[in-house]
Amino acid sequence: MSRTVRAAAVQIAPDLTSRAGTVERVLNAIAESAEKGAELIVFPETFVPWYPYFSFVLPPVQQGPEHLRLYEEAVIVPSAETRAVAEAARKRNVVIVLGVNERDRGSLYNTQLIFDADGSLKLKRRKITPTYHERMIWGQGDGAGLKVVDTAVGRVGALACWEHYNPLARYALMAQHEEIHASHFPGSLVGPIFGEQIEVTMRHHALESGCFVVNATGWLSEEQIHSIHPDPALQKGLRDGCMTCIITPEGRHVVPPLTSGEGILIGDLDMRLITKRKRMMDSVGHYARPELLHLVQDVRPARALEQIGSARPPHEDLDTTSFQEVQDA
Repeated sequence: MSRTVRAAAVQIAPDLTSRAGTVERVLNAIAESAEKGAELIVFPETFVPWYPYFSFVLPPVQQGPEHLRLYEEAVIVPSAETRAVAEAARKRNVVIVLGVNERDRGSLYNTQLIFDADGSLKLKRRKITPTYHERMIWGQGDGAGLKVVDTAVGRVGALACWEHYNPLARYALMAQHEEIHASHFPGSLVGPIFGEQIEVTMRHHALESGCFVVNATGWLSEEQIHSIHPDPALQKGLRDGCMTCIITPEGRHVVPPLTSGEGILIGDLDMRLITKRKRMMDSVGHYARPELLHLVQDVRPARALEQIGSARPPHEDLDTTSFQEVQDA
């Protein structure tokens, strides 16, 4: 594959006051990235309207108002917001991976959307297991979303945050021969150790899968941190933790990572490196031992209600004997 894909990993702050404000930032970043030649653009985890940072520092009894506000600002798929991003993808001829808080009636989900360069929505997947504090906020996804899709830039797979610590979830995508892995984390969380762990995880996945990794983390300004919680001790949990990076199949950074501030990381992916890596170690091919170890994946969408068969038309349930026939008898 003697081709090159220019990728952009976006590290920016959301608008913590409105979904519309964050969507505007998304559209501006798409335009800026496309002007720099990007063909693939990856945004942070649940960036629209914002990651629920409050859930990391507030006790459950105090989360109600912010949780309800997140419900009000969350994204319905499809909606005007998703159509705006799809149109930007089509207009700019770029593939976009966007993290959103998806509202499905009474539940919220950590959802990843992959838009192809023609504006079509190629994948909507939900994080299979929310992490730690996130379990108070989101529902669980299912195996139907563990899917690699063909796009204008190649075969793209996606996972969110600590899903990368589930080796079987990663292997499900590896076995589908992903060429580019799009990932994202919230950023501005936990502290410096979080960024260090992200780097290790992203480099390891690139090496193990023999694919490129494009990872985007979010960012919070000092003003935003103070707005989330006034306690300086708890504010420490809302700083650092950023590691926006682009990694080769050999585990190397394409360009230096972005660990603080806002910015757009641009890197060129030499797709020949995939074969160069897999020639040495293809973990789902010549280096695999499927007769000893293999993964079984349930790809059925999870449903609260499954209706089997079809209901009979109402008239079939009625006694067709007329009232006059009964009287005559």
